[in-house]
Amino acid sequence: MRIWRASDRLAWIAFILAVATTASAEEPQNWLERMNQALTTLNYDGVFSHIQGGTVETLRIIHRVQDGSVTERLVSLDGSGREFIRTGSQLACYLPDARTVLIEQQPQKSFLLGRLPKFDASTSKFYDVKALKRTRIIGRKARLIVVTPKDDYRYGYRLWIDEATGMPLRTQLCDGAGHVIEQVVFASIVTPQRIPDSAFKPDVSTDGFQWLRQVPTPLPPNPVYTWSALHLPPGFHMSARASQVMPGATGLVEHLVYTDGFASVSVFVESRTHVGHTPAGSAQLGSTSTFTTVVDGHPITAVGEVPPETVKFIANSMKAQPPAH
Repeated sequence: MRIWRASDRLAWIAFILAVATTASAEEPQNWLERMNQALTTLNYDGVFSHIQGGTVETLRIIHRVQDGSVTERLVSLDGSGREFIRTGSQLACYLPDARTVLIEQQPQKSFLLGRLPKFDASTSKFYDVKALKRTRIIGRKARLIVVTPKDDYRYGYRLWIDEATGMPLRTQLCDGAGHVIEQVVFASIVTPQRIPDSAFKPDVSTDGFQWLRQVPTPLPPNPVYTWSALHLPPGFHMSARASQVMPGATGLVEHLVYTDGFASVSVFVESRTHVGHTPAGSAQLGSTSTFTTVVDGHPITAVGEVPPETVKFIANSMKAQPPAH
């Protein structure tokens, strides 16, 4: 009988722990978590193509995390000159075609991160997540992770995640039949330790531009009623509520956001009750579905990167109710 020395036992334990750690890293959910961590914590500078509905646009994204603050710049490289610069919660949209700069206050959400899935115990009820194969993208080793919805209320994803950095090198948004609706493909990407402030200055000259500021308006402190969806697709819940002024709308517009953790739907409820000839119906633009209807005289529009049936379901479920106390 062999007598194991203490060093043998320690070596065996170390081997078992290494195998367990490797197996854990292979889990597809862990690759999604690593991707989301990379998108929020790394500095990166990359050029990618956004492909949707037969249209291809080339853009550059620069993202920096410094002292807990996020700065991000998205630039169209195809001649329009459009730029979007986020500093903390402020988003500045430079629109040369309209000779306008629009300033908005928005949550600190990355241009890329806001469109990619996060995985947790609740979302696993509605999506299957699988790791299919190892491959190479722009000369880098990558893992292909596939997120498949379990019903028709949401889209699926294919994600090629860089093994070295965790960054998504290619992403596809897919319908229930697996057809690609929209995709992002990086041509190049670097993750520098430092990015200078000068990288976040717009190239466009704003001489003579109109500056518009859109500031969210708090809801009245004692509303007579509030809007909410009486029924929701499985897994969806309300994650945000605010009011704001919108072009073409009379009075404040109530804005509600419903999400299942991956997908999200924004619902806009106008305060006016004399609707006249408010158009109703569905529209589809690439991955974005919209549905407009009228409930108790109030125009309601639901918008989201979800199948058309999902925005229709939520919009038709909206109802004004006395506020909960």
